[in-house]
Amino acid sequence: MATPKQARNQSAAARGASNARGASNGSTAAKKSSGAVAKKKNNTRGGRPDPQPGGAARGQRDTTRPGQARPGQGRPRTPAGPASDAASSAAALSTLRAPMWLQITTLVLSVIGLGDSVYLTIAHYTSTSILACPDTGTVNCALVTTSPESIVFGIFPVAVLGLAFYVFMVAVNTPWAWRAQLPAIRWARLGSVIVGMVFVLYLVYTEVITLDHICLYCTYVHVITLLLFGLIVFAATAGYGVKPAADQPVRLRH
Repeated sequence: MATPKQARNQSAAARGASNARGASNGSTAAKKSSGAVAKKKNNTRGGRPDPQPGGAARGQRDTTRPGQARPGQGRPRTPAGPASDAASSAAALSTLRAPMWLQITTLVLSVIGLGDSVYLTIAHYTSTSILACPDTGTVNCALVTTSPESIVFGIFPVAVLGLAFYVFMVAVNTPWAWRAQLPAIRWARLGSVIVGMVFVLYLVYTEVITLDHICLYCTYVHVITLLLFGLIVFAATAGYGVKPAADQPVRLRH
């Protein structure tokens, strides 16, 4: 049986052990707390928490379903104000271009007509004998090219006027002129071919009714002018160079 003194000693030893365990637990908790504070400081920039990957805040749950885009993803970017204005301006300036076959055909016809006009001009100022054309019967090139009607107002030879006309037609029927956005070129092309066609009708009337003779080379020029008239009027009716090209997409730089 333990004496009272031994009981007091055992009680004191038990209290000392309990205090030691409490101190040890307190030290461990203090270490954990200081470690958490240090970790929190490392994850902040100037007192602000670092952004989480994917833009989600710490502790926030992702409520999107599998296969479903997050809010703000997959939406097309709308161009800024100046970019949209530039796009609308480009669409307004973009016009329907004439097809390549029309450009090449009108240019080839104009070159052929220019060559024929050069030949008639040379024959007018040199000698009608160079014209490989019969000089008897209904077809008589020499009689037509030397008649008083071959000089307009007694000043301008018809051959020279035809030469000037086709020099201009070659210029306005080049691919560059067809692709130009200048309205003056379109109106000059259309107006010139209309005037040329009216003049051709006058010359045909003069040959058939007044002179009762036909010039083959003049007839070639008349046919070429008629073809050009039809093609250019068709282009103006179709709106080439006038109507906006709605089928041509406007590419924007993002």
